[in-house]
Amino acid sequence: MTAVVQPATGDPAGSGAPADSPGGRPRPSAGRLVAWLVLFLFIVISLAPFLWMLRTALSNNRTLFTDPDSPLPIDFTWGPLERVLGTATTEEAQAEGGSGASLAFWTYLRNSVIISTAITVGQVFFSALAAYAFARLRWPGRDKVFFAFITALMVPPVFSMLPNFVLIKDLGLLNTYPGIVAPFFFMTPFAVFFLRQFFLGISREMEEAAMIDGAGYFRIFFRIILPMSAAPMVTLAILTFINAWNEYFWPQLVGQDESVRPLTVALAAFRTATPQTGPDWAGLMAASLVAAVPTMLLFLAFGRKIVNSIQFTGMK
Repeated sequence: MTAVVQPATGDPAGSGAPADSPGGRPRPSAGRLVAWLVLFLFIVISLAPFLWMLRTALSNNRTLFTDPDSPLPIDFTWGPLERVLGTATTEEAQAEGGSGASLAFWTYLRNSVIISTAITVGQVFFSALAAYAFARLRWPGRDKVFFAFITALMVPPVFSMLPNFVLIKDLGLLNTYPGIVAPFFFMTPFAVFFLRQFFLGISREMEEAAMIDGAGYFRIFFRIILPMSAAPMVTLAILTFINAWNEYFWPQLVGQDESVRPLTVALAAFRTATPQTGPDWAGLMAASLVAAVPTMLLFLAFGRKIVNSIQFTGMK
């Protein structure tokens, strides 16, 4: 017997596709279109400050306020970027409304890299040790100590600035790399909490098997826990590096010497007024743009890894 298959209603060709979708895809609903429209609006709002910074960074500082509502650069020029990178002469800088102040860009960039890298390495390592102790070791009062430690998240960082400054001053570490790095070098509540939540999801059978083979806690930590925790530790390292790179108040407080001054603090040089004009806003925006490039590259390279790692809860 031969079976006869009738075409679907509204589909005379018998393709099985909905009548309102020639490609086989259902037409998007009104709610989905509204959701995409709202998402696009939020993206535009989020990018607007960056686009305005880019527009100002490519404008001539002398003519910047002649057309303040224009979304395009005013009297387009590469001068602000040249002033940031130190390739413009004093006469060229002043001709475009700059202060003419010298900016040792590569020195400040080196300082930012050293400070951010040192903070990242120390904070991730010591936070991982503390998180392992809170998540995998059993000792009296562990949960109470962890609760007290986590309550530090509710303390504004500005409250600890003065005690830390007095301590760094008494230790003779003002205007040094250790003085800038010290308050951030060891564990932080967020970093410990972040890694602890991942460590809790790792199967204990692997540790027990390693202990039967004679492995101690340190060997288990370095040979088993750390290799399995590569993704969240990389994520924490990226977030820590970005926070350290953008830190301003503490380096401004203890790192006044040019030899250790990071790039974020050095940007204030473009706010110096000149007798002819006001602050070099074009140069300041260009410097801010250049300072933001490393963090932007990190997000572009590891953005998906960060999202996936934060969503990942561990291995069962």
